[in-house]
Amino acid sequence: VEGEQKEETKGWRKGLKKVGNWLAHKDHDTWLKDIRGNLSLVATVIATITFQSALNPPGGVRPPQENGIVACPKGMKPCPGESVLAYTMAELYSSFLVFNTICFISSSAVCLWLVSGLPLNNRFFNWLLSIGMCVTISSLALTYMYGAQMVTPQPVWSTSTSMFGIVILVWLALLGVVVVVHSLRLFVWILAKLIGKPKQ
Repeated sequence: VEGEQKEETKGWRKGLKKVGNWLAHKDHDTWLKDIRGNLSLVATVIATITFQSALNPPGGVRPPQENGIVACPKGMKPCPGESVLAYTMAELYSSFLVFNTICFISSSAVCLWLVSGLPLNNRFFNWLLSIGMCVTISSLALTYMYGAQMVTPQPVWSTSTSMFGIVILVWLALLGVVVVVHSLRLFVWILAKLIGKPKQ
């Protein structure tokens, strides 16, 4: 019985090793160097875009009064310097602001992670970084959708909703594949560590 258990364990190890090799990168060191530079660039650009979108939102802000006074008289909505669409389309603007903020924070977190010196060759840290970028890019896509909806006339937007629905479904499918692959890679790594651990 013990011999059969050992053979079964060896079979599991071989299977996990094959799956791990299939999911692993061929040149891991080169890939880590490239991905660090690429992620740093992408995260910085996204953080810049979302920062600018918050300060200069779709539809613009109300300019100062003709006499140059920036003060907000009683009853004036929006006040000078405030977003116009935040009053005319409050619900859509709130969604836009939420996803824009998520995108900015997550991209800033990725930048902080990359410059912190934490090891990227750890599978768990690598998985966290990948999920963080998935959140960043997904929230960026939703920010774009809400921003486009606010500045597009309703007759034009209503004719393009089906197109946006198809694009979102395709995006969700791609996102699901990426998350599944990275999660499977992490799961195989954890399982290989547990099975390969020698018994006391």
